[in-house]
Amino acid sequence: MFKIVKREEMSEGTVILNEIEAPLIARKAKPGQFVILKANETGERIPLTMAETDPEKGTITVIYMVVGKSTALFKTLMVGEGYQDIIGPLGKPTDVEKVGNVVCVGGGTGIAVLHPITRALKEIGNHVTSIIGARSKDLLILEDKMKAVSHELLITTDDGSYGRKGFVTDALKDVLDKGDTQLVVAIGPVPMMKFVSKLTQEYGVKTIVSLNPIMVDGTGMCGGCRVTVGDQTKFACVDGPEFDGHKVDYDELMLRLQAYCEHEQQCYNDFCMLNPQ
Repeated sequence: MFKIVKREEMSEGTVILNEIEAPLIARKAKPGQFVILKANETGERIPLTMAETDPEKGTITVIYMVVGKSTALFKTLMVGEGYQDIIGPLGKPTDVEKVGNVVCVGGGTGIAVLHPITRALKEIGNHVTSIIGARSKDLLILEDKMKAVSHELLITTDDGSYGRKGFVTDALKDVLDKGDTQLVVAIGPVPMMKFVSKLTQEYGVKTIVSLNPIMVDGTGMCGGCRVTVGDQTKFACVDGPEFDGHKVDYDELMLRLQAYCEHEQQCYNDFCMLNPQ
């Protein structure tokens, strides 16, 4: 069992932080990599990118949103309990280089994925401006942590309840208009990454995104996580999860993510009826 040693409910209980004992993974993991977790013998395998690793404590931290049956099951796990299986680290780590001025853009739980990448980019000597956004102030996560690993932090909310009213692309455009941005890293909902990439393409700024397609085995065998990047089919689990944002077919990715929505919603509803919170 991989024991939970810290648990925190965020964003009105819809986003959960778990710090988990996994010493072998903690020693090898690098920013941008992910793990696959399974709660119990009959549970679904869920890929989650690590938000934090602590090799000395032997722990990894994952942050997830409760959106379906499996994440609802994860939410029932308390400190002292744990996951039956965790495999990783999987995927290619972020290619961290000193390039100059970098903008890191995060939305929703994508901010958790962005955090270790932002820290690594700053530590290597880049000047890092971070932009994080959410629908409202209550749904914003990791503000203090992102501020600590950035030279400048800009915040947007859709409803204007905190920071600048609008989208992360509004703040990003202002930064790009100043010129001298060498790299943008964007992680969040697929529509957000799509529109960030469309904007940066107009400015000719290299953009990296982290994709979250449906995934089963995580080793490249099943082909479930295939995405189209340029004129090639890639597997996010072994070729990614990070890709050139200007080459991703986002519309295809969104269609594939919606393939099982109806079934997932029914499973979630059934689980909640049997396990009222």
